[in-house]
Amino acid sequence: MNIGEAARASGITAKMIRYYESVDLIPPAGRTEAGYRTYGERDVDTLRFIRRARDFGMPMDRVKLLVGLWQDKDRPSREVKAIALSQVAALEAKIAELTAMKDALAELARACHGDNRPDCPILSDLAGASFTSAHPGPDRRSGKAGQRFAGKRLA
Repeated sequence: MNIGEAARASGITAKMIRYYESVDLIPPAGRTEAGYRTYGERDVDTLRFIRRARDFGMPMDRVKLLVGLWQDKDRPSREVKAIALSQVAALEAKIAELTAMKDALAELARACHGDNRPDCPILSDLAGASFTSAHPGPDRRSGKAGQRFAGKRLA
């Protein structure tokens, strides 16, 4: 099948298939006499595997390791598990970071009057200005006023 058919069958764009080939995540495709890439079912299975790993947020280096382990029938499953647990830890860290950002933004929104006045703690914070003296409020991480989130001053 050609690259368009492989893309449809795997759920990965043709552009990404070419990229995966360029970074050696998949082997170079076979070529027709006219130079068009050709893919078989095994190639499509590998592309589906990659798409599923990427759906879990796996970075390319982990995907590459997993593809190698998947293709190695003598692999120890402990290596696969270690990669999965490493990704779980990365996802947990990202969830904590996103939760802190959400909480900080929610606190800023609570501090904003949302009326006709021009002063706005949300805009002040985005501009890097402190508004703690005019709008004291707890930091979502510590409960203390005037704390910082990601280097920015919070309520």
